[in-house]
Amino acid sequence: MANQYLTFTLNGFLYALEVFKVQEVLIYTQPAKVPCAQNYVEGIISSRGEGISVVDLRKRFKLPEAEPTKDTRIIVIEIKRPTEEDPDHICTFGAIADSVQEVMELEETQVAPPPKFGNNISSEFISALGKNGDDFIIVLDAEKIFSASDVPKLN
Repeated sequence: MANQYLTFTLNGFLYALEVFKVQEVLIYTQPAKVPCAQNYVEGIISSRGEGISVVDLRKRFKLPEAEPTKDTRIIVIEIKRPTEEDPDHICTFGAIADSVQEVMELEETQVAPPPKFGNNISSEFISALGKNGDDFIIVLDAEKIFSASDVPKLN
């Protein structure tokens, strides 16, 4: 059985998110700054009439910073974040990517569990590794990327 992934680039490498967690892809617009946020939280934007936090994935993953280009996109992602009042609560966040590539199907045989790294390298955000032809794809775990309590919770 195949799963679909939205692929995108960061620092020259191909990454992916499960497509069912992606609400939409937006052309990059400068987020409004949020006081006292973590350095990887770029600020907030309006999406579908509500304010959402925007995270710079380069900063979140401690990659070299880069200025936005004509290809830079904000991937709007929905994740389940239960609250005491609502165990099915859905939060929406934006993630800045260098570019968005395509929606790709990967068969189970094309996806492997994340590698085990040594103590100095973290794989906490990686849910799997994919291979499509010559393309090596790092599949990210959206819940873990956006689970930190220091990402502003706007909804």
